[in-house]
Amino acid sequence: MAQGFTFDGEMMGAMMSAREIYATELIKMAEDGLDFMVMASDNTGTTTKLAEFIKKFPERCVDAGIAEADEVGMAAGVALTGVPVYAQFFGPFGTLRCTDQIHTDVAYNDVPVRIIATHGGLTSGGGPTHNTVLDLAMMRVIPNMTVIAPADAEQCAKVIRASYTYNGPIYIRIARGEEPAVYQTNDYDYVIGKAITAKEGNDITIIGAGIGVSQGILAANLLKKENVDVRVLDMHTIKPLDTQAILKAAKETGRIITVEDHSILGGLGGAVAEVIAESGIQCLFKRHGIPDEFAALGYPDDLYAHYGYNAVGIVKEINDMLKRAKEE
Repeated sequence: MAQGFTFDGEMMGAMMSAREIYATELIKMAEDGLDFMVMASDNTGTTTKLAEFIKKFPERCVDAGIAEADEVGMAAGVALTGVPVYAQFFGPFGTLRCTDQIHTDVAYNDVPVRIIATHGGLTSGGGPTHNTVLDLAMMRVIPNMTVIAPADAEQCAKVIRASYTYNGPIYIRIARGEEPAVYQTNDYDYVIGKAITAKEGNDITIIGAGIGVSQGILAANLLKKENVDVRVLDMHTIKPLDTQAILKAAKETGRIITVEDHSILGGLGGAVAEVIAESGIQCLFKRHGIPDEFAALGYPDDLYAHYGYNAVGIVKEINDMLKRAKEE
């Protein structure tokens, strides 16, 4: 791991919006001469940075209005010609409302549609009807679908660029608003399906996706003061999963906790649990995220604290795990 790879204080880096950064990257890609289409729904193309792309390249864009299922069908039709399509949705409607079309029109035909789902996790502010907390579980069981939750906005730009030449459909999950930068520099290799060791450690491993990475690093920095050496893996790709990184962590640290802004059922935690269980490696394991319930209403940071997957809550869970390990 490069020196100064991640922010190494009790605070993360600058707050940045993946919704803005990904659209900026699309503009750069179009200016570079890459051939692709962009689609939007429910006003997403007029209220964000994507509006600038639409203004510059109107011939590349389609706005489906409040008709997300139609947007998926149109995206699949264009992608059948071999042209990649970047289709933005409000997260809950792009998954819950369009599962049939994503499954049958996009994934079954194995076409290059990049579904960009905003308002990931508990970032929507709209409560249980708008929380996007089932999507990772739903998307990862669909054949041919790649599932990605970038750790920060700049990494989202890397995902968008890497996705252009990647085969098949991709589901990309980002937050509604700004989130902290995880990495001090963008001079690191990003490969879809390959985890990033954001922090080395030997006592326990935090495996995070999305906001789970920044909160995991903050927790690791707090635990360092207690002489607990924490490894943090940025598992940005939930499918295909980097099983080798998981097994290496299980063997070397013997303790793993997953952190995600998602239901603990079927998402990152479920995927990692499957790998560990099938490996036969003895490893103390904990899934950390949203319990099996409709989430409370509130601001994201307040909800992260309420459900215990902010930095302070992660520290508590890890201390409980280490105490349990000693007792056993």
